[in-house]
Amino acid sequence: STIQSYRSAQIFECIGINSDVVEKYFTGTPTRIEGIGLDIIAKETLTRHNIAYNKLRNPIDTLELGGKYNYRRNEEKHMFNPYTITTLQKSVRENDYKLFKNFSKAIDDQAEELCTIRGLLKFKESESISIDEVEPVSKIVKRFVSGAMSFGSLSKEAHETLATAMNTLGGRSNTGEGGEDSKRFKTITMSATKQVASGRFGVTAEYLVNAKEIQIKMAQGAKPGEGGRLPGPKVNEKIGKVRHAIPGIDLISPPPHHDIYSIEDLEQLIHDLKSVNPKANISVKLVSEVGVGTVAAGVAKAKADLILISGYDGGTGVAPYTSIKYTGGPWELGLSEAHQVLLMNNLRSRVTLQTDGQMRTGKDVVVAALLGAEEFGFATTPLVVMGCMMMRKCHSNTCPMGVATQNPELRKKFKGKVEHVINYFTFVATEVREIMAELGFRTMDEMIGRVDKLEINKLLKNEKTKDLDFSSILYRPNLPQRIVGRKIINQDHGIDTAYDLKLIEFAKPSLEDKTKVTGDFKIKNINRTVGTMLSGEIAKRYGAEGLPDDTITLNLTGSTGQSFMAFGMKGITINLTGDCNDYVGKGLSGAKIKVKLPKECTIKSDENIIVGNTVLYGATSGEFYANGKAGERFAVRNSGATAVVEGVGDHGCEYMTGGTVVILGDIGRNFAAGMSGGKVFVYDPDKQLKGKLNHGIVNSADIEKLIDTEDEAILRNLIEKHFEYTESKKSKMILDNWDKEKFNIVRVIPKMYKKLISEYQAV
Repeated sequence: STIQSYRSAQIFECIGINSDVVEKYFTGTPTRIEGIGLDIIAKETLTRHNIAYNKLRNPIDTLELGGKYNYRRNEEKHMFNPYTITTLQKSVRENDYKLFKNFSKAIDDQAEELCTIRGLLKFKESESISIDEVEPVSKIVKRFVSGAMSFGSLSKEAHETLATAMNTLGGRSNTGEGGEDSKRFKTITMSATKQVASGRFGVTAEYLVNAKEIQIKMAQGAKPGEGGRLPGPKVNEKIGKVRHAIPGIDLISPPPHHDIYSIEDLEQLIHDLKSVNPKANISVKLVSEVGVGTVAAGVAKAKADLILISGYDGGTGVAPYTSIKYTGGPWELGLSEAHQVLLMNNLRSRVTLQTDGQMRTGKDVVVAALLGAEEFGFATTPLVVMGCMMMRKCHSNTCPMGVATQNPELRKKFKGKVEHVINYFTFVATEVREIMAELGFRTMDEMIGRVDKLEINKLLKNEKTKDLDFSSILYRPNLPQRIVGRKIINQDHGIDTAYDLKLIEFAKPSLEDKTKVTGDFKIKNINRTVGTMLSGEIAKRYGAEGLPDDTITLNLTGSTGQSFMAFGMKGITINLTGDCNDYVGKGLSGAKIKVKLPKECTIKSDENIIVGNTVLYGATSGEFYANGKAGERFAVRNSGATAVVEGVGDHGCEYMTGGTVVILGDIGRNFAAGMSGGKVFVYDPDKQLKGKLNHGIVNSADIEKLIDTEDEAILRNLIEKHFEYTESKKSKMILDNWDKEKFNIVRVIPKMYKKLISEYQAV
């Protein structure tokens, strides 16, 4: 990550500026809808200058506040303002549709000041039909989903109220990236969509099998590229437990996805998730930006069942001010591009297309449908329905309405009810039906992609909007009738021919009555995600507890494909003689994995890479032993697993929050970056460790010699197990010379962990 990699990268686009200005001053930057020129830019600049300095004609004491983030009376317009918020809340609390229409009129009528691209669009006059011919509200609301807002960003009360309402309606609520309390599984409060994000907080096999949809968050509309972050004050005991982390510590999702470096990696993750829960749809969340259509085409080819195009103008329940402006683009641009590209590549019929980003009214839904969306996400508006007053205090844990806070006293102020949320979505669907009747559509399916029903409302054009060109948004490719503009076929995920089917058949006695079984199998590197379907079956039947240790013992010989034992469940023990590809034990959920070299191997174990990159990514429990080195990004975001290896590549133990890792050999650079918890021991006889650490997280002074008797006992026990399971010569040498070699083993302790411990001790 260097200055050179960013200079002239042009990782932005212009919205609302014409090509002449762009070509002269931002040469090569995309500008898809044209817009203002130098004349308007100059006029606005001079206007601001005159307001500030022309004191004779217009003396002022202070500059205008502007109201960019918070609503200010008589200043910049906010679509959520005192009138619209109170009108919406009153309408849903009193179940008053007429009052809701006042709210939607205030949102949709942007004559005074345009706020959205859709605000400049209107529906063409069409031959209307009777509203009695239009499909019912009960069918339309099933297309509504709530946005990904985590338990942690929202209070327990708000999160569960929203989930209950969506389940009642037949729509879907989204966990966000914060995991979910297992007490909610299989109840009306469970979120149907489980999100898997970078850093994957609380993602276990049990979490995944309790999902109708699993969503991979590649990016988000607010703060894309920064990764998710939950401030320490919001991480109480309960949230810490659900996220497998220490209470009080900032929880950060790594900005890059450490298991997704290419479209092939994304395809692998989709396959992993489909394997653990074959009945769930796998979705991928993308952000509206120029080129998102090409990305969406790749995602469809990677066999996603659903693609979400998220707009820029949303929050996250914890996003600070600096993260919610100038991020992604309007969903109207990204959605239309994605729909068109998928159509032109004959991929549209394979995937459901969803969009979100400050959806509020029936018009928003219909415009999105006409641009190509089949499902519609709502996030901020349901929060307002439940009491949010847009104070923008989400990230500070001081929400006065009890919606986005973990403060117990403030949570008591939560007044939201399931009925309020149901009333809101019913109102939106009712409004959608009215518009459908005007346009002559009987079903939502008929309406999807019909951009020919949209046109620019020329009455709303002003000097800033008169040169906008929406031809790219309203373009309808001329394609053969066989190319369908909505999902009609299911993706082939290859589950019917999975290697695991024979493992599940073999383990039937264990699955049915916990009988112990042991079997020998050969494996090749074309066998991907082995052990994951079997783990999913265990999680479905027995939950997080799984089966007793060593119930299913599999002795394997050969080289495994990618994602070996991803989300591996407690009760499975793997004895592998051979080597592994990338992603071994991704999301490990209690299984034991032992990897040893074949006897004929002559390479020294601590010089031999026996398992690939990104091993134990997001592991929550279980054990892993390898008689050799691991690749890069070992145990990233490990939050509970135990591991012993004989060396790791760069970025080891990054963002680790729990568990125990023992490394009996060399480590790569940037070790322990973002680490906030857990125990890490490194065998360092040559004193190389200090030069390899990420010193932003770990001070040199925080490398401690092994002087704690409790740590010594834990460490010796793990090295003994490593020798027993893998016949490691390195382990044997250390054990045979324990009194000397134990002083070459040091423990790495992150600064923030040390600080928290000292604070607890002070209390």
